[in-house]
Amino acid sequence: MNIKFDPNNAVIKLCMRGMNMEDGGNVEGATTMFHQAWQEAKDDYERFIAAYHLARIQKSITDKLKWLENSLQCALNINDDNVKSAYSTLYLNIAKCYEELYDSDNAKRNYELSNSYNGAPTDEGPFYHGTKADLQVGDLLTAGGNSNYKPGLKMNHIYFTANANGAGLAAALANGEGRERVFKIEPTGEFENDPNVTDKKFPGNLTRSYRSQDPLRIIGEETEWAKLTTTERSEWRKNLDKNKGDIIN
Repeated sequence: MNIKFDPNNAVIKLCMRGMNMEDGGNVEGATTMFHQAWQEAKDDYERFIAAYHLARIQKSITDKLKWLENSLQCALNINDDNVKSAYSTLYLNIAKCYEELYDSDNAKRNYELSNSYNGAPTDEGPFYHGTKADLQVGDLLTAGGNSNYKPGLKMNHIYFTANANGAGLAAALANGEGRERVFKIEPTGEFENDPNVTDKKFPGNLTRSYRSQDPLRIIGEETEWAKLTTTERSEWRKNLDKNKGDIIN
């Protein structure tokens, strides 16, 4: 099955709607959305995401633990790069539940499991970078460019993803008048999970978004990705304008 993160997935959209309700103080509405997401989930990937959000809103620690362990089991069933970044987060939250239940043995075991998955990304790609710049194979993309999302901000890192559609979204939202391009790249040095998305809305780094202070080398161009409609582009722009959160640079 194709389990790459897709913001148009029905279950992910329900969870996003629930989170927006939660942000607006409508916890009851959010709970309804997360339960609907769980009921409509058709595979382990969708169940893993819905269960995680159901866990977050539980008042009872035992209920929270039940949903977290449900989420973790679904993630482990998938055993795929698209969800491995969530393991550390899930084990950490499970450990905290056991700690609150005074079960120190299970707490210790889950803290250790969390730490074992909490290192540099092991993702092997392929990797992509979306832009409107006219670039060639062999060119290097370097840090220090202007942010597409915050005027006047010079970026200390260069960003990329293992999701071609995610790179396509970045290309659509990039500054400039050129045509949207998605380049295949390889990192020339170390890279890390993008802290602007990791553990923000969803557990781990489901969009497989990364950043590096070292250059990215262009090794090809991708021509197949899901292009945004004019309406979708406008919606993304509106959401970005509304988002006043700081960019972790």
